[in-house]
Amino acid sequence: MSMEKKDSNKTNEKLENIKEMGVSNIPSLQSNIHCLTIIGHIEGHAVSSPQTKATKYEHIIPQLIAVEENPNIKGMLTILNTVGGDVEAGLAIAEMISSISKPTVSLVLGGGHSIGVPLATASDYSYIAQTATMTVHPIRTNGLVIGAPQTFQYFKKMQDRIINFILRTSTISKEKLNGLMSETDEIANDVGTILIGKEAVDVGLINSVGGLSHAMGKLQGMINEKETEKEAGKEAEKEE
Repeated sequence: MSMEKKDSNKTNEKLENIKEMGVSNIPSLQSNIHCLTIIGHIEGHAVSSPQTKATKYEHIIPQLIAVEENPNIKGMLTILNTVGGDVEAGLAIAEMISSISKPTVSLVLGGGHSIGVPLATASDYSYIAQTATMTVHPIRTNGLVIGAPQTFQYFKKMQDRIINFILRTSTISKEKLNGLMSETDEIANDVGTILIGKEAVDVGLINSVGGLSHAMGKLQGMINEKETEKEAGKEAEKEE
């Protein structure tokens, strides 16, 4: 490749970085950790408005499959700053994160609200920044609702799916979780509880308060531990 062509490629790359990220140079590093970002509104079967920042589940699910299948990826860090969104899409993503065989760590930055709660607890270990918030509230919908007993029964089943997942992936008790969801003094014109930083840890939703370095360090430690277990297993097979 000629020098002119190389310079042209570098210029185009810089222009693309400026356009997408606002910087001319993005550090590149070969890593065995995949970073999954879940931001804005969790978009499900209905498309969000163009003005809304959204995480589309059809973009996330292929990434999770790739993490599981790629032998070069040893662990996954999930960064959350979400207002919540589609319940079924959020639970689908959470179930996939929970079922990944490789070590996973989540970090709540800014907010992990509504369906963002099970997305945060889905990882093997979870962190929350000191200033980050999490809103726990009952399931709700907007638009036309048929006021029939079957509708309310369906809502209850949906609520149970969320509660059971959170109980399965965190240390919070069912009584405490239901109490947080039923609180009437926390949110104006709504039912639920806002938890800030350490409060989410104290009730058992999140494992620890921490930032990026804590999350990366924990994940790398979990990866090293798993690799050591694999090596020990191989040695035991050889001896047999």
